[in-house]
Amino acid sequence: IWRFDRKMEAFVGTSAGEFGCRVGRQHVAKCGARAAGAAYGVARSGAASLRAQKVEVDGSSKKVQKKEDGKASANKKSAFSAGKVVSIGLSHHTATVEVREKLAVPEAEWCSAGNQLAELENVSEAAVLSTCNRFEVYFIADDERAGTQQVIQFLSKRSGIPIAELRTHLFVLTETEAVWHLFRVSSGLDSLVIGEGQILAQVKKCHELASQKDGSAGKVLNRLLITAITGGKRVRSETQIAKGAVSISSAAVELANISAVKDLGKPLDESNVCILGAGKMSRLLVQHLTSHGVGSITIVNRSMGRSEELSAMFPDANLKLRLMDEMLPSVGQADITFASTGASEPILTAENLNGVLTSKAMLIDISVPRNIAADVKEMSDSVQSYNVDDLKAVVAKNQARRRRLLVDAENLLREELSDFENWQHSLGSIPAITRLQERAECIRQEEMDKMNSKFASLTDSERAAVEKLTRGIVNKMIHGPMSHLRGIQDADQRVVVLRSLEAMFKL
Repeated sequence: IWRFDRKMEAFVGTSAGEFGCRVGRQHVAKCGARAAGAAYGVARSGAASLRAQKVEVDGSSKKVQKKEDGKASANKKSAFSAGKVVSIGLSHHTATVEVREKLAVPEAEWCSAGNQLAELENVSEAAVLSTCNRFEVYFIADDERAGTQQVIQFLSKRSGIPIAELRTHLFVLTETEAVWHLFRVSSGLDSLVIGEGQILAQVKKCHELASQKDGSAGKVLNRLLITAITGGKRVRSETQIAKGAVSISSAAVELANISAVKDLGKPLDESNVCILGAGKMSRLLVQHLTSHGVGSITIVNRSMGRSEELSAMFPDANLKLRLMDEMLPSVGQADITFASTGASEPILTAENLNGVLTSKAMLIDISVPRNIAADVKEMSDSVQSYNVDDLKAVVAKNQARRRRLLVDAENLLREELSDFENWQHSLGSIPAITRLQERAECIRQEEMDKMNSKFASLTDSERAAVEKLTRGIVNKMIHGPMSHLRGIQDADQRVVVLRSLEAMFKL
């Protein structure tokens, strides 16, 4: 449950501590944000043990305080040598588009941003996921408090947002909550449009960039992202949650379809449409516009190559192709303009549109950072301007059916969560397993050395057979303890078993 705590001056996230329980109903809870506008979250009802954490940032420092059942001990901490998974970010739940665009990182810079994060003193691995509706950082840190502090300072410096302001929009999740959040994101359960498929492709891209040769993901993040992608695929293939799901592009077309008569005095299929940009979002716009019967579409892009590729994909659409120097005349001739370029600042403003829009017009901006300046809304009553935040009302009617399928989807994700955590917990046993193997080999070698004089008459092949035999006996003897150790999920129990092994084998 995401809520804004005025005493803490931060968003507080509370989630079910035991994800193996049966989730009941899904509720949508609304919470206030001080200067940032509305933010909301999806609340999961679960069993027993709840954990809460709050974020406090004071000037250039930040403290992460966790309340949880049980006592943490130094021995327990040592059982987890692979570091802790931490997620820091903001999304359409917690921040407006004005805030999100300041933190947005172009896809081409995800890898470099991840590398910069991984260079921080307390961060060992990092990955960046930045879309029109969210900006999130996933990283591994042995000291989660110090790592979180350094990452927030990095984000504040990069975005130019003071920490005092940034803290009211950020969420911070650690360990199970961070893993669970990524799984829900990858599956489209945390999206503005529940079940939309575009986010899974973006998580795949995040993994591709972070795990490449010069990427910043190590063993843990690589496994985490792969598992998140697997979970996202399972949710889409094994439930009906993706059936009829719409992307941001289709939601924008639906908004145009709903508002065309009111704003323009004519239906969508009789309107002239202009699309700024020729990327993936524009391709989806063309796909959904043609399905609504729109016959007049103009594509405006910096280069003709991408536009021609788009035209080849839709030969029956008869797309008109223009370069950016013809942008304003093309917008002036259109009834509806969709903006979807990679520009870092607005390309349509009240100033450059003055005198261009001579009749009723609808402008829909689906880019982050925004392509259409906020002052366009104030031009005249005949010009209607929308951005990604306006899509929330459009997609609200489609949420009810998908929300009913959340329980089935999350049950599948719990299986992936259990597999990942079992694997992650097993990493804490690797040092002990290595020492056990080394100790066993040392004993074997000592005994072989004692018998060395008696082996003098053996041929090389016979000596090799003895070596193979003794190694096989030792490996089978220690296989049971190692398998048992790898399979222990409870951290306290693992500590007890580790102590016993160390005592028995003098590790």
